[in-house]
Amino acid sequence: MKERLDILKSNPLALRGLLDMERCASKSNLKPSLCELVRLRASQINGCTLHRDVHFKNALAMGENEQRLEALDKWKASSLFSERERAALAWTEALTMISKKGISDELYKTTRGYFSEEDLVALTLYIIAINGWNRLSQSFLVVYEQYQQEVI
Repeated sequence: MKERLDILKSNPLALRGLLDMERCASKSNLKPSLCELVRLRASQINGCTLHRDVHFKNALAMGENEQRLEALDKWKASSLFSERERAALAWTEALTMISKKGISDELYKTTRGYFSEEDLVALTLYIIAINGWNRLSQSFLVVYEQYQQEVI
């Protein structure tokens, strides 16, 4: 696969918005391991191989259980995830596929029951950001090795 263009060279300021969004969200009380699950799940939905690999490896490096990561795409039928994680994953799926169903009041109330206002905004920012990264990566066929060297 040949990269279509180098985002960093073409427009280095273009990535600032996504990076700033993640920096803002990182000041919340969300556990980094939960954020990696969310990023990985959104990347699975979006079919973004680069970010699936990155966030799978990041989660493992944080001590996440490989069995849970392998079961992530079947989380609804799995007992491996806490109710809080399940709420975050449901929120992730709804936001990632927002054009299909939108965000129901029921989902909002359920998710809000597990997250403070500040943390729900941060979770939402993480989801928006990973969806943006996924779309950039897929649009321009970002090469993983370059991503590791220049962005991570």
